[in-house]
Amino acid sequence: MVNYRYLGNSGLKISEITYGNWLTHGSQVENDVAAQCVRAALDAGITTFDTADVYANTAAEQVLGDALKGQRRESLEIFTKVYWPTGPKGPNDTGLSRKHVMESINGSLQRLGTDYVDLYQAHRYDVETPLEETMQAFADIVRQGKALYIGVSEWTADQIRAGAELAKDLGFQLISSQPQYSMLWRVIEDEVVPTSRELGLSQIVWSPMAQGVLSGKYVPGKELPAGSRATDAKGGAQMIERFMRDEVLERVQRLKPVADELDLSMAQLAVAWVLQNDNVAAALVGASRPEQVAENVKASGVTIPAELLATIDDVLGDVVERDPGKTLEGMPKTRVA
Repeated sequence: MVNYRYLGNSGLKISEITYGNWLTHGSQVENDVAAQCVRAALDAGITTFDTADVYANTAAEQVLGDALKGQRRESLEIFTKVYWPTGPKGPNDTGLSRKHVMESINGSLQRLGTDYVDLYQAHRYDVETPLEETMQAFADIVRQGKALYIGVSEWTADQIRAGAELAKDLGFQLISSQPQYSMLWRVIEDEVVPTSRELGLSQIVWSPMAQGVLSGKYVPGKELPAGSRATDAKGGAQMIERFMRDEVLERVQRLKPVADELDLSMAQLAVAWVLQNDNVAAALVGASRPEQVAENVKASGVTIPAELLATIDDVLGDVVERDPGKTLEGMPKTRVA
């Protein structure tokens, strides 16, 4: 069964393995299989579910809401996000303007079939909306009881600091950051993590398996596995491309003895590794089959000894991306239409 951790400097506990439905519900996975995966998550003790309005252009929220029907709402932590274009993608169907934020929370609640979400997250930083406008909208949503807590996703350390200061002035607190983080992608460690510790935020990390590369299923010189992320023309292949160099894949294969020593699969090792960072509250893990959920949960509660953590660093060496500037580099420079 999964363990639980506090989210940021709040009293909210979440499951350290959190079920996320990006790239699965409403697109890659049929709705009945998605419901089976959610039931498997609940059976494994996962209480925290993360989605976003943009996933499958709102369909993922609907699928998750349907799958959670009949569950005791107070026993769940439901997270969603706002920023990216949704619906017909009109001029105000994107960004973090007050108009889009206020309308988006209402749409998300309707699709999820709930009166409130436990965490509402700014899916990216909006360079074209005053931060004061965005944070005031979040403050009002909290006061209205439509969201209990507020977080951000893929914000830089400076942006987190500015947002946290405004939130405090407005009477609420930012409690979480949702960045990409894995053995291969450590860009948050030098700036975002120390800033978050100082300000009382913790990380809910996505892609702990580096889009599946750290599972070891991609072997240099061999054909890509059928149906894998690397063969997904809908977007998965583009996301995983940065990790598909032979140099990276060869180093990943050399992690297998470490996983074997801990009696873990390589995928479980990848999830357990991100959870060794004490600023990480949860690892986001999706599933296309119910049995994957039970396997992922085995990473919960694992302690990787310091000597094996050092071995992992030695094996991966210079293929690890550590540049904190990558967060800003990957951020939209203008509002996405």
